[in-house]
Order: sequence, then C-alpha cells, then structure tokens
Amino acid sequence: MEINTQRDTKNTIKYVLYARKSSESEERQILSIDSQIKEMLELAEKERLEVVAIRRESHSAKDTGQREVYNELLGDIRSGKFTGIITWAPDRLSRNAGDLGAIVDMMDQGLLQEIRTHGQTFTNSPNEKFLLMILGSQAKLENDHRGVNVKRGLRTRVEMGLWPGMAPIGYLDQKAMDKKCQKILDEERAPIIKQMFEKVAYDKWSGRKVYHWLLHEMNFKTKGNKTLSLGGVHRVLNNTFYYGRFEFPKKSGNWYEGKHKPIITQTLFEKAREQLQRDNIVIVNKEFAFTKLMTCGLCDSSICAQEKYKQLKDGTHAKYIYYGCARGKDRFCKNKYIREEDLIAQLVKIVDKMDIDALGIKCRLEDELKRFSKFQRIVLGSQDDVAPAKQEEVNIRTYAKYLLREGSITEKRFLLGNMKSKLVYENKVVRMVEELG
Repeated sequence: MEINTQRDTKNTIKYVLYARKSSESEERQILSIDSQIKEMLELAEKERLEVVAIRRESHSAKDTGQREVYNELLGDIRSGKFTGIITWAPDRLSRNAGDLGAIVDMMDQGLLQEIRTHGQTFTNSPNEKFLLMILGSQAKLENDHRGVNVKRGLRTRVEMGLWPGMAPIGYLDQKAMDKKCQKILDEERAPIIKQMFEKVAYDKWSGRKVYHWLLHEMNFKTKGNKTLSLGGVHRVLNNTFYYGRFEFPKKSGNWYEGKHKPIITQTLFEKAREQLQRDNIVIVNKEFAFTKLMTCGLCDSSICAQEKYKQLKDGTHAKYIYYGCARGKDRFCKNKYIREEDLIAQLVKIVDKMDIDALGIKCRLEDELKRFSKFQRIVLGSQDDVAPAKQEEVNIRTYAKYLLREGSITEKRFLLGNMKSKLVYENKVVRMVEELG
C-alpha cells in the first residue's frame, strides 16, 4: 500500500511502515496487524514522520529469506526508496540471525538511517546497533527455546501413546483440553475402515476397487465431507495406527504403542498389506510404450495397457498388447480397447498429417538426422561436409514415423510426450486436441 502524504517537516527520512503477524491464533494475528498499523500511524503523526508506504505480512520470521514482502522491503531500501522503518518492535523485523544481519549491514552502509519502534529508536550508532542486535538475538533465542519445548512436549505425548497430529479417518479428536491428543473411535466411519482392510485381505480387492466401492456404493465421505481419493485409500491401508502402533516422526524408526482403541488386528493389517504389495509388483514390472500419454475421450481418465496371450495351433503363444481406459474417473466407462499395432498405425497417420513444428523435439530429430547423414557419407567414402545432391534425404517426418514403428519404448514415449497437442483416444480412434493456453 503506497501513501502520498506530504508533511511540513525538516525530517528528510522517508519511512516505510512494516507490520507482521505475531505467533498467536489466526484471528488474533489479523487483529494484531491492524493494531500495529494504527499505533504506528499515531506515532508517525505525533513525531511528524513522513510515511510513504505501508507493508503488511503474515509470514513467519523464523527462517532467513522466506518473507516475500520483507525481501521486497529490503530491496526498496537498497534502491533508496526508503531510508527509515517504523515497526511495532524489533522482533517484527527479524527472529533469525540472517535477516538481522542484513538490517545492521544496511545501517553500516548508510542506506538505512533509522528504525522506529513503539518505545525505541535505533540509528547508525554503535550503542544503538548493539542494542538492536541484542533484542533481535533475544527473539531468536525465544524461537529456539519454543522449538525445544514443542519437541519435548511432543515426545512426552507419544511416549504416553498419544498421537500428536490430527486423528486419522475412522477416529475423532478429543476436544477437551485435559484430553488433548486423545483419539476416540468415529462410530460412523470406523466400521467402514475395517471393511476396507477385510476386502483387500480376504476378497483380494485392489486399492482401486476399494476406491470405487467407497465412491459408488458406500458414498463414503471424510470428516470434511470430501470424497476419499485413491491415494487416500492407500494411505489408510498402509497406516499402522489402525491396529494400535504408530511411528513418530515419520521414517524415524521410533515406534510407540498407541493408547487409542484399535479398529483392526495386526494380522488383518499384514494380510492386507501383503495383498497390496503383490498388486504393486505386477504394476511395476510392466512397461508399455503409450500408457499415460493419452486421455480417454469419454471420461478423461488416463489410458492404460494390458497383455493378452493366445495359444496357437503349433502350441506356442502369441502376445498381444491392448490399450484402453484406466477407468480412474469412471469405473463403468465403455471406451473400447485397441491393439497396439492398430494404435501405432493411427499415430503414424497423425504424424503424417500434422504440422512438423507441432513436434516439440524437432531440433533433436534434426540433430539425429544430421548425425545419420554424416555416418552415411563416411561409409560411402565421401569426405565432403555436404551430402551429394542425388543422395536421398531422410526427413524429420519419416524419422518420427520410424520411431513409432521400430523405436524403443523410451524413444516412443519421448516422441509422444513432446507433442504440443493433446492426444485423446475414444472407441478405437485417436485424435489430436489443441490445448488451451
């Protein structure tokens, strides 16, 4: 916020009023900023100080260089736009050594002439800069002590078997202050959480099948009245909290026995996780050329692939790869499957008709062709830098079609992944769609 206020004063310092939130609750932080501005404007009016701008910020001052508004303010001081700062207290400017050092350094250079707070003035004098550094260091010390105290409190809670974070789905947080961090069963959702584990462990359901069951049959909603995502389903199925144990912090190797009531047994959890890992192994070991490079024209899901084997008359087996909708957004999508050979034939036709500039890797293809042409000249015994006029030139479009037919999986994916248009598949037809923006 810029202010064009001219005062009849001999003071040549141009002040910027900087207000930053305190470490209180969000509502009180907002009030704190408004209160700071009100008090500082009254101070400026009383002292006849020229305030040319007001800057507000809600970012913590704990870490160096992380405050966008504050960094802009320092840049404006370096450019000579401001030569003074008005703020509520020294800790509004800095609670870390880096930002404090930047302020003192600008005072040493004469770029910052004065800092005004509610009860103090700091100028470029040794004593006042020393006092500013002491007050700033004291604020950092308070931050460090607060961090130590918080960690100690968290450690005490987890040793008591209390999870210090928000309650996972299937549990509720106790709201009473004397029962802080205690989790109680969510009578509405806990039975469904148990069924999720049972369907995976005993009925061999995949995480995706559980997701569709929750979405279409159970109409399951989280505490925030939101649909549980597929990733959320997997997080539930991999959370040991449901059988009574938890790790804190995550990936620390420190495990604790929870005080909360378990929803499932450890045996059920292990069976479900074993089934999920078996599913993941199947997915990881399969690699296809054109998966996730196209979207379904009916439901906008991604396109996946699967292998099919057919026994021939001579006893051998032929392998076929089919592409179709992954049904991530619509379990009942009716998009038809297409064989990889037919899909490649359509992609070749698209490359044959498209503007060659629509290939995002045009330059790379040109480099490959130049390297190939040079190889041909060397093999033919020509030492000229320019190929013979009668020599047939392989163009970029032909090379792109060659990669689609004969290239490696990596080359095919790289080629399609760099097209500037979106590929949509619908009922055995592939088409290009120009993306907006």
